[in-house]
Amino acid sequence: MITLAVDAMGGDSGLAVTVPGALAFLKQQQDVHLIMVGDESAVRQALSAANAPMERITVLHASEVVGMDEAPQLALKNKKDSSMRIAINQVKEGTAQAAVSAGNTGALMATARFVLKTIPGIDRPAIAKFLPSDSEHLTLALDLGANVDCTPEQLVQFAIIGNELFQALYPQKGSPRIGLLNVGTEDIKGTDTVKQTFKLLKSSKLNFIGNIESNGVLYGEADVIVADGFVGNIMLKTIEGAVKFMSGAIRQEFQRNLFNKMAAVAALPALKGLKSKLDPRKFNGAILLGLRGIVIKSHGGTDDVGFSYALEEAYHEAKSASLSKIEQGVAEQFAALEAIKAEQAAQEAQQAEETKV
Repeated sequence: MITLAVDAMGGDSGLAVTVPGALAFLKQQQDVHLIMVGDESAVRQALSAANAPMERITVLHASEVVGMDEAPQLALKNKKDSSMRIAINQVKEGTAQAAVSAGNTGALMATARFVLKTIPGIDRPAIAKFLPSDSEHLTLALDLGANVDCTPEQLVQFAIIGNELFQALYPQKGSPRIGLLNVGTEDIKGTDTVKQTFKLLKSSKLNFIGNIESNGVLYGEADVIVADGFVGNIMLKTIEGAVKFMSGAIRQEFQRNLFNKMAAVAALPALKGLKSKLDPRKFNGAILLGLRGIVIKSHGGTDDVGFSYALEEAYHEAKSASLSKIEQGVAEQFAALEAIKAEQAAQEAQQAEETKV
């Protein structure tokens, strides 16, 4: 049985979204128990009104709620009894295998990092998300907004944890292709940080395929795409905006005149398929990757369908035991990196001696 802790009060709409989203999720997955955290009276009332299967739900009281515009550090310091904090505590205490919240992103990241800590060797957690692609599986992208300034070493850390998560969820795919998001594919392009990251990744034992441009992200050119949070977030928001623009433009064209409306009827099956494939709600649920616990961030403005997909993401990660696999894989990758550094240092020392002679 998988147990998920849910911040029932988080997000723009709170219980109006989290309760129906949780119930839809429970209908899909039978081996799950939910801990709904929030104002107990309000949560129970919402669950009762929705005829929730209470034998599969535990309600845990929280006296506080973190506001969507609240400063992360203030929320961490002053809201110790918030629904967000208590949900994350369930993961630390082992009561739940994962926590899900649609609340304040900054507060969620700060709280999760404080409560759960990071995996040894990882300086900062990153926001990671699976994006649609035209290949047979999804593409993992990170960081998508948690760290706007990163060192080359931290970007390599993101590549390592992304590599390990992908292998944990898709073991049959083998070693994932790692791409570094850049303004060009040539290794001489990009900022000094990106160039240094390129060199480090190239010397690692990861399956690094080089730089990748943003126009190749949705074409499955890489399995894991690495960027700092500034660049990654801009890429993500641009993709989301482009999808919304295309959907609106197609709708307008088919409504332009009678002929186009008739054509829309004939194209309806294809249009439904396209809408389903690009539905952003299906990709809701970003992973706070690098923590010693599974925490999933749902979009604050999502609806109940989107929230149920965030719960699905948490469920699949918990069921695959991704965290233990990631921790083991990270340790092995860092050991390999240290061995490579030692070998390079020895070679440089030998070259220096030969130069003296």
